[in-house]
Amino acid sequence: MEVTAEISMYPLQKEYIPAIDALIEKLNSFDNVRVQTFATATILLGEYVTVMAALEQTIAWSYESYGSSVFVMKIIPGYKPDV
Repeated sequence: MEVTAEISMYPLQKEYIPAIDALIEKLNSFDNVRVQTFATATILLGEYVTVMAALEQTIAWSYESYGSSVFVMKIIPGYKPDV
């Protein structure tokens, strides 16, 4: 099943831009996941299992590397945005 996932990261630290940039770079490292970045969110498109694995690994890595953050996500099955 194809999904579209939208994720926004809100690092709980004063210097938040490096954490967001690193998260986007990490998400772009996964094969078979299409990543599109916008000013307020990043969109991932791909097979459900692949997208969810990328999100799981990236969020865990983010907590280990940068500490606490709030993540807001939407996951929509079968939706392919025109972006």
